[in-house]
Amino acid sequence: MKYRMKMTLAAIAMVVGLGNGIPQAMAQDAQDPVSYVNPYMGNISHLLVPTFPTIHLPNSLLRAYPERADFTGDRLNGLPLIVTNHRERSAFNLTPYQGETSGLKAVLPLSYDREQIAPYLYQVYLDELEAEVEFAPSHQSAIYRITFEKDSPSYLVFNSRKGMLKVTGNVVQGYQFVDDKTKVYLYAVLEGQPQGTGVWKDGQFDKSLQTAEGIDAAVVWELGNQAKAYTLRYGISFIDEAQAKKNLEREIASASLEQVAETGRQVWNKALGKIQVQGGTDDEKRVFYTSLYRCYERPVCLSEDGRYYSAFDGKIHEDGGRPFYTDDWLWDTYRATHPLRVLIDGQVEGDILHSFLLMAKQMGNNWMPTFPEITGDTRRMNSNHGVATLIDAYRKGIRSFSLEDAYTACKAGMEEKTLIPWSAKPAGWLDEFYKEHGYIPALNPGEKETVPHVSIWEKRQPVAVTLGTSYDQWCLSQIAQELGKQDDAKHYLKRSYNYRNLFHPETRFFHPKNKDGEFIMPLDYRYDGGLGARDYYDENNGYVYRWDVQHNVADLIQLMGGNERFTSALDSLFNVPLGMSKWQFYSFLPDHTGNVGMFSMANEPCLHIPYLYNYAGKPWMTQKRIRTLLNMWFRNDLMGVPGDEDGGGMSAFVVFSQLGFYPVTPGMPAYNIGSPLFTDARIDLGNGKFFEIKAHNASTENKYIQSATLNGKPWDRPWFTHADIAGGGVLEVEMGPKANKQWGTLVPPPSADPLPEK
Repeated sequence: MKYRMKMTLAAIAMVVGLGNGIPQAMAQDAQDPVSYVNPYMGNISHLLVPTFPTIHLPNSLLRAYPERADFTGDRLNGLPLIVTNHRERSAFNLTPYQGETSGLKAVLPLSYDREQIAPYLYQVYLDELEAEVEFAPSHQSAIYRITFEKDSPSYLVFNSRKGMLKVTGNVVQGYQFVDDKTKVYLYAVLEGQPQGTGVWKDGQFDKSLQTAEGIDAAVVWELGNQAKAYTLRYGISFIDEAQAKKNLEREIASASLEQVAETGRQVWNKALGKIQVQGGTDDEKRVFYTSLYRCYERPVCLSEDGRYYSAFDGKIHEDGGRPFYTDDWLWDTYRATHPLRVLIDGQVEGDILHSFLLMAKQMGNNWMPTFPEITGDTRRMNSNHGVATLIDAYRKGIRSFSLEDAYTACKAGMEEKTLIPWSAKPAGWLDEFYKEHGYIPALNPGEKETVPHVSIWEKRQPVAVTLGTSYDQWCLSQIAQELGKQDDAKHYLKRSYNYRNLFHPETRFFHPKNKDGEFIMPLDYRYDGGLGARDYYDENNGYVYRWDVQHNVADLIQLMGGNERFTSALDSLFNVPLGMSKWQFYSFLPDHTGNVGMFSMANEPCLHIPYLYNYAGKPWMTQKRIRTLLNMWFRNDLMGVPGDEDGGGMSAFVVFSQLGFYPVTPGMPAYNIGSPLFTDARIDLGNGKFFEIKAHNASTENKYIQSATLNGKPWDRPWFTHADIAGGGVLEVEMGPKANKQWGTLVPPPSADPLPEK
């Protein structure tokens, strides 16, 4: 292929085989972190598809990945132009073809080989077609070079699955409906003129037509008979075709593929280079930087020359000089992805949070979004965790959004919108019940659902919603406190203890109750609750939700009977067997993969759990668990991610945990210390400030902290505050092969304030 992936001045040959899917021969240069990224990591998993090998620039509108049935598929479904919503097929499709026109189709399956992917460059050989393909993205535009190696009639087919395309000379333009109200627009230019143009319609190539419309609308460039390389550039937009053209001309009007790829490489190195690591193995660095790359896949910036389309009201807006972001799966990303961005890119995080508040107003109800996507707020999953991102950022010094507006939108989202999962309906009976009784009631076995708008599939998820809302209301109480709304702060702090209403004093689990206040019996915390345990929990079982009190671990310890019972229950979580065959277990809980006992490394509600030993006087167990989980489930190979990687949700856990600390409670400006994997890590906090973690002697064997200093002072607690590092700082730890069971045992990490006296 004509362009080879570069790293500084060195050319990198990437050899990828279907046997392992690992890019080889990436240079060992710590100054070039993008060379460690392996987009194939985690493309295959036990049940769900964890990751896609995505080619894009950080948080950019244009994303693409090879479209095939799954990683093992040996046919590409044409070539991608843009992926609008993650895990969905391309909005437009490009298919190169040689042969008689009778063989043309809107999309052709392409046999391929020698595929190579970096975040900024895609290369593949279409073996049956005998054509080389190279692709490099910019932010809102991209470039393809397609080289036909044999003399034969050659064509390029553009397809819009539902929309309109028009071909005029060397220009193709048009749109595709993403949903009923949202369109994505395309403007593509061929370098040079085609020999002919036309429309593929009703199984024929019609050269008398220029416009195709409807399902599988397809237009064609007829290129000629000679073996030759063809270059095309295109821009995309959510505003209109004219803006797509402007985006193309602004970014890559005359740039070569080599120039676009090199610019992309530099952009990625700048983003990933905000964290520099040394020590560790080569594979550990690959896992680290690949995980960090995953944290930049969403949300995406929709601003185009100072304007953006918002699906939240279906209108075009001026952005006022602040980029507008969307496509953020908050149920997954509030836990670690947002806190990570607070550390390494506070300006972007502030713009994202400002965008959330604009969305709330644009929707007309001023409800804080829960699952903002390109097509609007899809209200997926449960609870209202956007509130956590706002108070967490504010308490860590990001003030580029209105906290008063945040409070209004978050409060309205909890009080006026229903707590029913996957619903955007106004509050109803279940919500009134929650306000009066402090929990969501479960149905008795065999009892029919009578509450409107409860999904037959997603159910009430009563324990998950009660626990999640308790945390959200704690976050809301903290915003009220910051704003001086003392009565509201006390009110929501009291409600943040609602998880107690479902705590079973005998089993010491969170247990569903019916509307009469009776615990549902009998109940097996491993399996009961239907598919995905949604009758009671959500995607995970009762063993996982036993720990879903992020804001008040101290109170949870007391409920369980003290430190020893608490840590014994944690140990049990990691040791209780499935109790049935794997295929039976996963037929109940397909999201509950990555098992260590009943612990599921594959699902976000588990991410904070290994750090909970810190709260109960056993930090050494947190250190042991974290290293074991990282080594077991996150690897530089095709199955190197144990389950759904939702928009950086799981990858941010890896980034934090390999660095050696983790934000257990977003909204509480403190970090739990784990087990630093690298001997040296340097985080660029911005404004010339850096936080460094020096882990002397850290290795696979030396995973236990022997002693520590923070900013030069002896440190004997398994946590530190954001204020400790906000101005820059150094955490220095001595690592060893055996646990120091005395270190960090005296002062546990902070939890919520006690209930106010009556």
